[in-house]
Amino acid sequence: MDAFIARQPIFDIHQKVFAYELLFRSGLENFFDEKNATAEKIDQVSSKVIGDSMLIHGLDTLTAGKKAFYNVTRETLLKAYYAVLPKDLAVVEILETVEPDAEILEACKILKRDGYTLALDDFVDKESYKPLCDMADIIKVDFLLSDRKEQRRLAECYAPKGILMLAEKVETWEIFQEAKGMGYTYFQGFFFSKPVILTGKDIPSYKLHYLKVLKEIQRPELDYYGLEEIIKQEMSLSYKLLRYINSPFFGLQSEIASIQHALILMGETEVKKWASLVALVNMAGDKADELVIQAIVRAKFCEYLAPKFGVEKRAQDFFLMGMFSLLDAIMGCDLSEGLDKLPISEDIKAALLEGEGHMGTALHLILAYEQGDWKEISELIKTSTISDEGISTFYINALKWADQSFRVHNSG
Repeated sequence: MDAFIARQPIFDIHQKVFAYELLFRSGLENFFDEKNATAEKIDQVSSKVIGDSMLIHGLDTLTAGKKAFYNVTRETLLKAYYAVLPKDLAVVEILETVEPDAEILEACKILKRDGYTLALDDFVDKESYKPLCDMADIIKVDFLLSDRKEQRRLAECYAPKGILMLAEKVETWEIFQEAKGMGYTYFQGFFFSKPVILTGKDIPSYKLHYLKVLKEIQRPELDYYGLEEIIKQEMSLSYKLLRYINSPFFGLQSEIASIQHALILMGETEVKKWASLVALVNMAGDKADELVIQAIVRAKFCEYLAPKFGVEKRAQDFFLMGMFSLLDAIMGCDLSEGLDKLPISEDIKAALLEGEGHMGTALHLILAYEQGDWKEISELIKTSTISDEGISTFYINALKWADQSFRVHNSG
């Protein structure tokens, strides 16, 4: 049986990824409904997260060397299941349903003594939690369930004590800025993938240059000579192309020195992937690296799904559709405006703007996966022509591919 996983990034004040929270489910046939689940079921899920991350997926794949947040229940904490995790990477996040009685406080003392980081989830300030707060390294505050006055009060109360404040469910850039101003150190939510649109401003010239690359690769028949001329105009593109094709990631036996030779040797499919990826990396500029990685994960996941819909020949279109799904955030413009500047097929545009067709379903699947919305994934699969078999593997492989390709393209 597949072990389903999603990871949600946690950022620092510079929009750099500090950690990922890991969300697991054993399968989609019985998606996990936390609100209506028994305590025993929640315990099983909590311990499974720990076991699967170490034994099935591996933390290197899941977090690329970043810290991992694990939700733990009373049972998981008392039985110290977390002890199999590397203490330099694991953050033990105590669920808000855990009452801090004498047993729990003693377990937390042992956890801290052993060098683990302790976080409190969905924190509500109660007198009974004071002893637990004295041991906490991180306090998480839900920004959808609390008001601004309470959010500010909690930061003013606990940040001076050396506790790092984490604002979760931060969905807009404005709320991210407010939370920073309140004294929060870490931020969890999808604010980073929401575009900040500056009305009345032209798209910067350097971004228009990379749009030329994206336009060129959308031609029905790739013009290698035309693409070579565009690449030659941008030294960084020439350098990145030769680095890429000469890297172990591509696996050639001999080095390539000519741009045109490199393009022809790569072939049309790989050229389109490389060009779209490197263009988006450079267009992102100083945006969060996670934004680009997320676009790559979406692209590869959607590409894997094409055969599931019986349209394997359109895998490249699925790839581009997934990658362009964050074009608005990367370019700082409305998505429809960004797509208007690209001569892409109408069904790709319809998938991105209206969620139509098989590509639209693929996009909905990866969006639900990112949020760990297992119920939505289950519903999407039921109403489409695909099954859940292999989907979790697609996601894990997309994470691996994105991490490897981003490192290659972003090096040098």
